[in-house]
Amino acid sequence: MSLYKILVVEDSRAFRNYLNIQLTQAGFEPVFAETIAQARQILTKQRDFLCSVLDYCLPDGQDGEIIDLVLSQNLKVIVLTAQFSNQIRDTVLSKGVIDYLLKDSPASVSYLIPLLQRLEANLHHKAMVVEDSATVRHHLVNLLKRQNLRVLEACHGQEALEQLELHPDISLVITDHDMPEKDGITMVRDIRKNYNRNQLAILGLSGSNDDAMTALFLKAGANDFLKKPFNQEEFYCRIHHILNMKDTADKLYRMANQDALTGLWNRRYFFDQNCNKDRCEHRNIAMLDIDFFKKVNDTYGHDAGDEVLVQISQQLQLHFPDAIVARFGGEEFCIQSCRNPQQFLLQLEQLRQSIEQLVITYQNASIRVTISIGTAGGTHHQLSELLKTADGYLYRAKHNGRNQIQVAPHS
Repeated sequence: MSLYKILVVEDSRAFRNYLNIQLTQAGFEPVFAETIAQARQILTKQRDFLCSVLDYCLPDGQDGEIIDLVLSQNLKVIVLTAQFSNQIRDTVLSKGVIDYLLKDSPASVSYLIPLLQRLEANLHHKAMVVEDSATVRHHLVNLLKRQNLRVLEACHGQEALEQLELHPDISLVITDHDMPEKDGITMVRDIRKNYNRNQLAILGLSGSNDDAMTALFLKAGANDFLKKPFNQEEFYCRIHHILNMKDTADKLYRMANQDALTGLWNRRYFFDQNCNKDRCEHRNIAMLDIDFFKKVNDTYGHDAGDEVLVQISQQLQLHFPDAIVARFGGEEFCIQSCRNPQQFLLQLEQLRQSIEQLVITYQNASIRVTISIGTAGGTHHQLSELLKTADGYLYRAKHNGRNQIQVAPHS
């Protein structure tokens, strides 16, 4: 649920009530003003708005004066207007607003909530503009920053590949084709060797009159293509569509590969991961189990048991941020790490002690648990062999009294 505030300046009570319902149901916190004067007063005290939604015509400003006021406070603006003309459209967009919407029907205004949700989601995306023209590049960067995207720049395809090495969290690339060093289509082919369309979205651009340019970009691996020159509205529509598709793919991927209760990876994901042989000198596997977990469920109930699982999972993520941590099912977890064996054992012991000292509060109960751990390691062993060995040493830890680590000889 979003906690972002939206400044709404609208003089119609009926429309304010409608927006209040729509924004609140979507999880936003609307802050309302009816006039420019009221908006100015609000802005002297609050500026932490995700965006503003402004009526073009207000009692103390009939010609969009509210837009200049809000933009002067470095806030993003979406304009609502009951009247439309090409002149108003051009004037509004030239000021640097994100978009304008007509108040002619509920269907038109229903576009507002997805747009605000897109602006919120963009806070978690990083884009890169690849363009050799400094003027065009600057224009594209400004358009993307208005959409809450963090933006990097590259002058040609080779520089873009180097940037991608340094910033693997880039999720969107906008690239021209005709560039020195490496052109856009060649760069897209190179990117697709390591990133699929769901991992990294690409929008191709070109001012070429070659009718085959669209197909060339798409066949090279671009998600979409836009011919230059383009207008702001179409550019934003393409960007929104691409990022919506990527976010949907990411959500489906998490649903398929993450444990719904704890947020840890599941067995399916775990078995799809292999150590990078070029970077991983040691492969360590730990199997761990919550001691007497059935007693927790029997004594406090299954909801309390779920809370214990969540808190143990948080401890695992805290102590092993650079490892693959998965919930195998029930109260059993598994860790795969590429640290050297001594460091890995130290991390496990710190985890064991932290959980031993942890007090889990559920309703009026204070619950304490311990864990048993079995671990195995080796560079040349198959994952299945290490898991079997670690599981055997987990059984040994439980048989020897629990709340301990049993270590298989490293080989």
